[in-house]
Amino acid sequence: MAAPSPTDRHNRKFLGRLSLPERRFVADALRAETVGGVLLLAAAIAALLWANIPALSGSYSTVSDFHIGPASLGLDLSIQHWAADGLLAIFFFVAGIELKRELVAGDLRDPKAAALPVIAAVCGMAVPALVYVLVNTAGGGSMNGWAVPTATDIAFALAVLAVIGTSLPSALRAFLLTLAVVDDLFAIMIIAVFFTSEIDFLALGGAVLGLVVFWFLLRKGVRGWYVYVPLALVIWGLMYNSGVHATIAGVAMGLMLRCSRKEGEETSPGEHIEHLVRPVSAGLAVPLFALFSAGVSLSDDSIAQVFTRPETLGVVLGLVVGKAVGIFGGTWLAARFTKAELNEDLAWPDVLAVASLAGIGFTVSLLIGELAFTGDETLTDEVKAAVLFGSLIAAVVASVMLKLRNRKYRALTEDEERDEDLDGIPDIYEQDKPEYHLRMAKIYEAKAAEHRRRAEAATAAALEAATGSSAERDRPA
Repeated sequence: MAAPSPTDRHNRKFLGRLSLPERRFVADALRAETVGGVLLLAAAIAALLWANIPALSGSYSTVSDFHIGPASLGLDLSIQHWAADGLLAIFFFVAGIELKRELVAGDLRDPKAAALPVIAAVCGMAVPALVYVLVNTAGGGSMNGWAVPTATDIAFALAVLAVIGTSLPSALRAFLLTLAVVDDLFAIMIIAVFFTSEIDFLALGGAVLGLVVFWFLLRKGVRGWYVYVPLALVIWGLMYNSGVHATIAGVAMGLMLRCSRKEGEETSPGEHIEHLVRPVSAGLAVPLFALFSAGVSLSDDSIAQVFTRPETLGVVLGLVVGKAVGIFGGTWLAARFTKAELNEDLAWPDVLAVASLAGIGFTVSLLIGELAFTGDETLTDEVKAAVLFGSLIAAVVASVMLKLRNRKYRALTEDEERDEDLDGIPDIYEQDKPEYHLRMAKIYEAKAAEHRRRAEAATAAALEAATGSSAERDRPA
């Protein structure tokens, strides 16, 4: 039997080195998400201050509840409603593009490579839901919120990394990003299936027809934002009036974009549009949603309720315990049964730290919390507070674990980014290229020659100093 090739051995590595194109894509995507995450964090803090400072709290409710929009089209919505159903459609549009790209050009295109992150993501959603169900079964609470702790907020997680100043290796960052993409997919399915009660089939048929037109125009190569933006707004409005959550329209349109590159293309249409829309999503849509959804009153009684009421306690434990146990346990079991070896540069505590970081379930968790307890304003606010506290606790736990390994992460990141021959490609990706080693030989030869020249100059200077000192001693008094 032939020995396994280096490529085969590399493919069996879990959290192994990414390909150079994938590494660059992940770096670009996460850079944008990190900036958006910092804005999201700032918006959440602003919302809490606005809602809890006595002189301002009344205006928060007034602005959030202010209605605007054409009532004749069924769109006379509050500002908070516009943020949740309207602006988040942009966020889910970007999520749809990310999912499509992962399916056709990323890790999810290869079933073997996709198995670990998909299993980890599924377990990372199933276990928090199970934790919520167990807590509420024991405490006699409502089962409506089982889906609240299932979501991961990648932007908020990356904002935490930026704030604590840790530098995760690209493989761990890619794993976190893939987890979040799969997580978004299942969150979309949960919203579509479990939070759709009454359906207006006429409006739904119109939305589907609009999506068909959208797909047809894309396949015909029609270009121009002035064509697609009005069409997207019509599709969104019809989807909203159908009773299906309007964000599903954003996902559907994102999935229709072509994310594979044709010969001669530097970027696919999907990647190009994502590059244009992501700043709007991360810098405007999601922070505004947070501003009008995270503003909950944090009195002593409401904080106490978070840790005593079964619905809220289930959310907190689901995010903090369920996410970590689900993702870590699912990853470990999948690696065990697929015989995938963990990258020798990393350890299982690193996976546990990332799993804990995934317990930050802010944006989609807040959205599902609103949908799950519609009509019970008090419980909705308490569940939102539980999401905030659960995410905060998960962030603190993950930060401590990541900080303990930060020196190792920094060394790995420096190795990944080192480019001594200054050709724009990290040296770690050129170890099997003869021309790289020849370039490095010339660089070291030049350095050696420079050091020899300096050594000769230093020797000559020392000799001259010694000769001058001797002559000084020999001179007659």
